[in-house]
Amino acid sequence: MNWQLVTQLAQQHGVVPQVYRATGDGSVPDRTLVRQYQASARQALWLTAELLRILKKFEEAGVQVLSYKGPVLAEMLYGDVSMRQFSDLDLLVCEDDVSAIKRLLAEIGYECGLKLTPCQQRAYLKSGYEYTFDGPHGRNLIEIQWQILPRFYSVQFDVTDLFASAIEATVNSVPVRTLSYEDLFLVLCVHAAKHAWARLCWLCDLVELSKRREMDWAAIEKRVRSLGMQRIVAVAFLLAQRLLLAPLPEALERLVASNHAAEAIASEVISRLAAGEEYDLESPAYFRLMLRSRERWQDRARFLWRLGVTPSVGEWTAMRLPDPLFPLYRVVRIGRLAKRIARR
Repeated sequence: MNWQLVTQLAQQHGVVPQVYRATGDGSVPDRTLVRQYQASARQALWLTAELLRILKKFEEAGVQVLSYKGPVLAEMLYGDVSMRQFSDLDLLVCEDDVSAIKRLLAEIGYECGLKLTPCQQRAYLKSGYEYTFDGPHGRNLIEIQWQILPRFYSVQFDVTDLFASAIEATVNSVPVRTLSYEDLFLVLCVHAAKHAWARLCWLCDLVELSKRREMDWAAIEKRVRSLGMQRIVAVAFLLAQRLLLAPLPEALERLVASNHAAEAIASEVISRLAAGEEYDLESPAYFRLMLRSRERWQDRARFLWRLGVTPSVGEWTAMRLPDPLFPLYRVVRIGRLAKRIARR
């Protein structure tokens, strides 16, 4: 056994705690795995304490947020915050509360990593989905999200509905509001797809979540169809079957059965994983993969249109235009994309 490679892959795929436990709590020749587990556990404990401190600050200010992934997901799925690797805290918020939350985080030492003009901020709230915050202990420690995905992906969750169906979990015996099991399932599926299913930890989370008896599979199937993400879900569980030998939930058998497009994507992802290759998330190959992962032509058309004409931070940085000419950033966006495609 090449333990150095095992340790390297465990870190790459975010499964150091699972590998550590599977080896008898670190009884392996390579002590690097033990050190990585200990570092992951320390980070998880510190981020858990920081999450509770931040949530208390928001509660005192009367601002509602939903904490998901990070410590909450680790506690829900594994019963132990140290049994899941994470390096930041994800908080879902209402768009109207973003300014107040930025101010509250600044009061406890966190600074937004993205500096935008007022005009750019208004545009970014409509087309983007998150702000990351740096703190005294590191960069990108907190992600404040008012949408699940950027708008161009064309998977539109209603954040108001996510708040309305939220449930209460506990972290270190403290009640914390989080996504319902059904909403969490959908969110984890699209998150894995957005990153081209490149890490095993995302599949592990989905498999563990699918074991929950509280899951309303009829509601999930209905939501999956309405959001046009049947193929996304099918790919995730085909990968879980092939890479983790995980049984397919009975409720998903009909959705996955004979889904040839999903099978082709899963095979491609596995080939890339075996070769140690990852998608460049700004490459034509990646965007083709995202198109192929959608079953409805309307979603593919919206994806292409929004991707092509929606300016981003890259355009605002590449060229400075006065506010009255802000709509011209669409032209800048089209030009930059055309240049990038021609170069490739």
